[in-house]
Amino acid sequence: MSYSFISTNPVHLRRPNLLPQLPSSLRDNLETYIQTLKTLASGLLGSMEEALEMEANEMAAKMDDGLQSVAIIYYPPCPQPELVLGFTPHSDATCITILSQVNGVGGLQAKTRDGSWVPVNILPNALVVLVGDILEVFSNGLYESAEHRVTVNPDKERISMAFFVNPKLEAEIGPAASLVMKNPPCRFKTISTEQYFNNFFGRVLDRKTNLEALKIDN
Repeated sequence: MSYSFISTNPVHLRRPNLLPQLPSSLRDNLETYIQTLKTLASGLLGSMEEALEMEANEMAAKMDDGLQSVAIIYYPPCPQPELVLGFTPHSDATCITILSQVNGVGGLQAKTRDGSWVPVNILPNALVVLVGDILEVFSNGLYESAEHRVTVNPDKERISMAFFVNPKLEAEIGPAASLVMKNPPCRFKTISTEQYFNNFFGRVLDRKTNLEALKIDN
């Protein structure tokens, strides 16, 4: 597996000099794609905020001009797919992840509440939206982050592109006050976005361990 990670927002975090040979046409297409997903993410989060009956702009205040990035992941064919996973089981540390299964080769699987794994079937011209750990914290557990994994294909390569949507660096990650008032108790600790990601990158990617560390034992 090969993995390319690109910071896209805030714009000052970009490092275009690291890829000087990238064709201008690819840069333009990637920029258009990023801006389109940025608009889509804003609409999705606004709808979720409304569905949760949060106070107006309670989520937007943390997410507007937040940290965003793109990961392009390549999985080569594997002659013995039963012996290896492309990605081990985990939930994303994001608020939401918008995933494109670029070349139409499946492999993404989601874990159900009974512990079984089901394939996420590919639909033409469709994107997959995964609820991340941050949204589970924001919603005080009303939305659950999606534990998922990736299997490999014995004959075909697989390419996916993930767009990660996160709060701004100076925001705090914790349950929305309006939701805790209506649905107590508070189920998660509140920490800074910076500390949250320091903790995440200091752990092995394994199931929902990052989220478990934030839970309050009630």
